[in-house]
Amino acid sequence: VQLQASGGGLVQAGGSLRLSCAASGRPITTYDMGWFRQAAGKEREFVAAISWSGVRAVYADSIQGRFTISRDNARNTVYLQMNNLKPEDTAVYFCAADSTVRDSIARQAGQYDYWGQGTKLTVSS
Repeated sequence: VQLQASGGGLVQAGGSLRLSCAASGRPITTYDMGWFRQAAGKEREFVAAISWSGVRAVYADSIQGRFTISRDNARNTVYLQMNNLKPEDTAVYFCAADSTVRDSIARQAGQYDYWGQGTKLTVSS
């Protein structure tokens, strides 16, 4: 599976942006999908993830209530809608796919098998 993240850019604090993650190579209909981010000088951190069916989603506490993850399996694409953006959201955002069948959605980067190249978000104050 190849993942291509897009939609990053420069936005003012309080603004909104939607990231997209387009998959190719094979359908992602059986994969849980996640978004992670990495700010300069920091470790990669979990942001949000969604189950293969789209029924369940989990979020990091830092973005809860501001970000929404969704997916369109017909388009083989996952989205991250980001509202009320803050300067601390500035980071490179990565999408990832988890091919393992689990009881709960994975939150650890090491549990994901496939990664996109990342898209950069900068939030100005």
